[in-house]
Amino acid sequence: MINQHAAVPGGEPGPHHDGSPLYVGTQTPAAGDRVPLRVRVPRSAGVDAVYLRVVEDAEPRYVRATGSGHVDGEDWYTAEVTVHNPVTQYRVLLDRGPAGYTWLNGSGEYSREVADRHDFRLTTYDPGPDWGPDSIVYQIFPDRFARSGAERAVPDWAVSAGWDDPVIHRGPDTPHQFYGGDLDGITEHLDHITGLGATAIYLTPIFPARSNHRYNATSFDCVDPLLGGDEALARLSTAAHARGLHVIGDFTTNHSGDDHAWFRAARAGGPEREFYYFDERGDYVSWMDHPTLPKFNLESTQLRDRLFGRGDSVVARWLRPPYDLDGWRIDVANMTGRYGPFDHGHDVARELRGTLDAVRPGSALLAEHCHDFSTDLIGDGWQGAMNYAGFTRPVWSWLTAAENGLGFLGMPQRIPRRGGGDTIATMRDFLASTPWKVALRHWNLLASHDTPRFRTVTRDPVAVHLGVGLQMTYPGAPMIFAGEELGFEALDGEHARTPMPWARPQDWDQAALTGFRELIALRRAHPALRTGGLRWVIGTDDAIGYLRETADERLLVVVARAPWAGAVLPGRLAAQAPQTLYGEVALQASERALIVPGDGPGVGVWRLA
Repeated sequence: MINQHAAVPGGEPGPHHDGSPLYVGTQTPAAGDRVPLRVRVPRSAGVDAVYLRVVEDAEPRYVRATGSGHVDGEDWYTAEVTVHNPVTQYRVLLDRGPAGYTWLNGSGEYSREVADRHDFRLTTYDPGPDWGPDSIVYQIFPDRFARSGAERAVPDWAVSAGWDDPVIHRGPDTPHQFYGGDLDGITEHLDHITGLGATAIYLTPIFPARSNHRYNATSFDCVDPLLGGDEALARLSTAAHARGLHVIGDFTTNHSGDDHAWFRAARAGGPEREFYYFDERGDYVSWMDHPTLPKFNLESTQLRDRLFGRGDSVVARWLRPPYDLDGWRIDVANMTGRYGPFDHGHDVARELRGTLDAVRPGSALLAEHCHDFSTDLIGDGWQGAMNYAGFTRPVWSWLTAAENGLGFLGMPQRIPRRGGGDTIATMRDFLASTPWKVALRHWNLLASHDTPRFRTVTRDPVAVHLGVGLQMTYPGAPMIFAGEELGFEALDGEHARTPMPWARPQDWDQAALTGFRELIALRRAHPALRTGGLRWVIGTDDAIGYLRETADERLLVVVARAPWAGAVLPGRLAAQAPQTLYGEVALQASERALIVPGDGPGVGVWRLA
């Protein structure tokens, strides 16, 4: 196998192609368009010819690429490919003469036969708004973010808590502990969010429910009065948009609460009975066997129309004025429309997307998905996913403290500590598993309201900073759960939902906050970190590094979790004296070599060209 994971320190970056504009001439072609595709091949690679294996109507054919330039010791090859199907798969065949041939796909170069799952893809599907890849998303759990001071009666289901009381994260009172955060409280603290550098807010559910998390909605017709009602959402949206922030809601198309008006009518034998799965005994299907969360039966066209049709559906209504949500994150999107022999997952995603595009063009649609999302995200429905599989898990494994006793979502095993090679291989696999323009719209997160805090995973503020360095320089939109920037710790998702300590700034980790702000500013200042291509060039147990490249800029990112041996890269990668953009380590550059010192732990970002 050749160059499966990354170039070894001192090695030559291998042949490369990815879905970025540097290599793909048209990002969203129409059917019948001819798209120029470019491949970069070092002259030292021993490649005699380059072909593209293109799949048309499920049958591969070969297009020979022609030489199109020689720059700094690299040959460029270009082939024009006709977009024949909505999804056109292709990979690169590298003819190595007497040595045979190798395949280059999204996960690397191979000297063996490989399956198609990591082939590159051209798609005719609109990828979604341009602001998606440019976003820094800030997640808010409304009950725990801020209180406006409005006086409201504590509901009968609630266990009232003072703002500084510890979170109950185990036992029957966990979903009922009520702190009283509201939407006007969020509005009052928007300056903190913009001061951090975030550009979008993601709100967990805001509909009425008999819980603090509100995933068991009793109605979709109004905003929970405990959060300030419909008017408070309109005020928040107006204030956020005035500051340049997008606002994204959270919706459960998979289930309602068991005291939702629709479910009560269904149990009484009303026409809403077709909205849920009942058997002849009157028993019903619920999400993950939680009886408070009856699962929707999306065989019902009437239910689909009410949930996400283009008329006065739930999804459509809150996208329109005066609420003006800029999109939706869909809870357990992977399970939506799926039960036993029924599989409407793709249909639901496409219908949701159609409604967003019709009602609020330029809005976002993100899927919650905690494992392999590749078959669900080809670009015709979900624009991207919460990237637990392709970012959170590998980064946790690389930076976890040994024996911290924590596990991944739902897994019985503890988080293992892995080396850089395995980390890179995982990240490459998942980056290659969806079209490039979809991968740019994933939300890369270090923690969420469903996980332990990242600092508790790592047990080390320095390791947290390393994770943020990866988060802000890797393809996909960073998503920050409120409190991460202040150094919060938590053992699990429920524990992570700690109120923000607005009245206790002395408890904020100012170093962590500064690190977040600096790295966010770096990402926002450099298009290469948001939409540039990615080439892995360093992969050791303790250091990983990659190039982010556009036609105008080449940046080198190196993150080291410990001191390491350093690396020698080809001098041709630096067309000018390297400029340190982040970190305190300088590179040594000559025409022949680019020397990366083995300092660590730390994050370094340099402009090379």
